Amino acid sequence: MLKIDKIIYKYKDESIYNFSMQAKKGEIVGIVGASGNGKSTLLDLISGFLAPTSGHITFDGFEITNLPPEKRPATILFQNYNLFEHLSVEKNILLGINSSSKKDDLKKIYQILDEVGLKGFEKKIVSTLSGGQQQRVSLARSLLRDKPILLLDEPFTGLDFDTRVYMLKLVKKITKTKQICTIMVTHELDDCKQIADKIYEVKNKKLTQLWV
Repeated sequence: MLKIDKIIYKYKDESIYNFSMQAKKGEIVGIVGASGNGKSTLLDLISGFLAPTSGHITFDGFEITNLPPEKRPATILFQNYNLFEHLSVEKNILLGINSSSKKDDLKKIYQILDEVGLKGFEKKIVSTLSGGQQQRVSLARSLLRDKPILLLDEPFTGLDFDTRVYMLKLVKKITKTKQICTIMVTHELDDCKQIADKIYEVKNKKLTQLWV
């Protein structure tokens, strides 16, 4: 279980964020709210890109509050795909991992691309792919890191309706199959209602549970 216990974050002594929430393995938690209320700040605190002023973040009972990002049990998928468009799908994903066994890495890549519906796309140049396909490449890269917490920061904004629905169902399937903990930040409440096990709203820089 991921537990965020009374995390306080002060920004320039002006904005004070106060977050508490829990998420279980195999569970999708949706985070909604207006811009500027702290949705992305919450993900940055979980992933370690921001350090809280006080409070605790634990996963499976272990304190991770002060761990650097590379040692956190979390990976994050952003709205902008962070891909090198002149490189192949395979090379883009390989850039996201550190390993001495390329043969094993390629085997994992083929398996994960199959899971995200991109079997046979290994050698495709990223610039030739659609927006939805590029986002699936980003998701595959995140999954290859094999972290138990998946953070989604407005990842499907800008995708057409059918592609967004496909990606939402894919995230739900992967979360349940792999029994990972998924936190999805979005401004689309309807997206959350489609796949989330529970939904929190960020309002006045605090979290309120809307729906279980």
